[in-house]
Amino acid sequence: METTRRPHLKSLAHRGKIQGVTISTLSSPTSHAKDLCHYFGGVRYGLAPAERWRRAQPLPASFSYGSEEEPGRCGGGAGLCPQPGFLNITPENPDAWDEDCFQCNVWTPIGEVPDGGWPVFVFIHGGWLQFGTPNSFNPAALIGEADFNCVVVMPAYRVNLFGFLYSAELEEDAATVGETVGNHGFWDQRLALEWTKANIQLFGGNPETITISGYSAGANSVFHQLAYDLRQPDENSLICQACIWSNSPAVQPKQPTETQAQFNQLLTALDIPLTLPNSEKLIRLRSIPAKTLLDKAKTIPLHQFRPTTDTSFISTSLFTALDTGAFARSLLARNIRIIIGECRDERFLYSTWFPPRENTLSALRTRLVADYPEHIVDAVIPLYYPNGALPTHCENWDQDAWGRIYADMQVHRMQRGLVYALTENEGGVDASELLFRYRIEWRAECVEVALPVEWGVTHSSDYPVWFFGNGGLLGDREKEVVVEGFVGPLAMFVRGEKEFGWGTSGGKGVRTLREDGSVEIVEDGDWEEGVRVWKVLRDADRKVGMGYMYMEKYRL
Repeated sequence: METTRRPHLKSLAHRGKIQGVTISTLSSPTSHAKDLCHYFGGVRYGLAPAERWRRAQPLPASFSYGSEEEPGRCGGGAGLCPQPGFLNITPENPDAWDEDCFQCNVWTPIGEVPDGGWPVFVFIHGGWLQFGTPNSFNPAALIGEADFNCVVVMPAYRVNLFGFLYSAELEEDAATVGETVGNHGFWDQRLALEWTKANIQLFGGNPETITISGYSAGANSVFHQLAYDLRQPDENSLICQACIWSNSPAVQPKQPTETQAQFNQLLTALDIPLTLPNSEKLIRLRSIPAKTLLDKAKTIPLHQFRPTTDTSFISTSLFTALDTGAFARSLLARNIRIIIGECRDERFLYSTWFPPRENTLSALRTRLVADYPEHIVDAVIPLYYPNGALPTHCENWDQDAWGRIYADMQVHRMQRGLVYALTENEGGVDASELLFRYRIEWRAECVEVALPVEWGVTHSSDYPVWFFGNGGLLGDREKEVVVEGFVGPLAMFVRGEKEFGWGTSGGKGVRTLREDGSVEIVEDGDWEEGVRVWKVLRDADRKVGMGYMYMEKYRL
């Protein structure tokens, strides 16, 4: 969709003034130009820390974005954390990198603000927690054409080793300034949520109606943000509803002993002796250019930088709370509804992300260990390859088998396991009334620009559904499909309407957008297999968890 932009000045009361833009459609022989929304890009939500691997800080009360004479310039985008490129979707561009990426992009509807303010929709971008930016998303048409009358907030946050590196050395360093360490990307997201709660009224939003959403790793982030929020006192809670799109929590994140191995591998790749004093190791690490860090990180076996069970942001009992029903009970107590679902062919895009380095089962196992705890990998592999042979439905280990098992672990099997844990847990707590599942089997024609047709409805091919084209062109019939299938009900969901036309009931019902554009409510045919895999992994986690508890008790 072709649009134009013109300057738009906005007063943010005590925060000063900023200049964003008003986004409008182009006029044509058959239609007049239409204002879609106002946009403010690169709005700062936090102050950068003095050094890498420290916590970003809240904006002080005296912080101002600009003045009448010099308004803050917010017509661009958020800062881009240093990151690897991916296919032709996000080319590697060191010239655009900025470790001070603590900004968000904000879109607001046109017109008078309703009493109380517009609902607030926070979206966390994906990218395996290794790359990504909110600048890739465009909800202008969603707001202005599809009547999604909400304030949309999309924060940038630290990714890969800048956001998820953990070690004893970093823990010791953080303690000197009274901070926790690890999961800095999650802390960034939380800071952005706190900024939203405190400041979104200045943009016309209602801070009491925050729906948090995310795609892929952003959806995984939503789960962890929700888990953290549920542990806070009611007066500190921020999240009212959640959308978990094409991802799911799989297992308790790695323990510090496991992420320490990754840190040591990185030091070795950078020729930093492990025998150096801890402070010297960090001095050297912090002095290395971002490009060098990323290039070396790609070469180590544990090249994926994932969350760590740090006991601060991520509780050691996170998955135990799912098992016992405590998590479901907390959801019910706060009446937090969740939309959760998948695309039909997630595996094709997944198969392209850092595939195994050889066409062998051993190489596939090594690759899985880069993402998941080793005991989990050794529990799941016998389920998929009981005799160690390539399954007959797979063409090879390093692409086809890899894409299938990775998509199952990231999305298909684990989503079903999560829903099971929230509805049929040991505590007998059933939160199915809060869960609204979906499956997308349809894709818009504009997706062909980025994703091959033969990949079908693969991971991320549904961006035009959730963002009404996401800047791409939807045909008239496609717009009808998207509005009737998902955008219409989603808008009612975000507004907090009790009945929003989803049509499902119970944990096994799935709202399905069929290939022909029709919507059908179906019973989940993959439920039993998903639950089977989930139970095996939970058993493996429990056994190892008991070992960690024993070692902690006796300080082994």
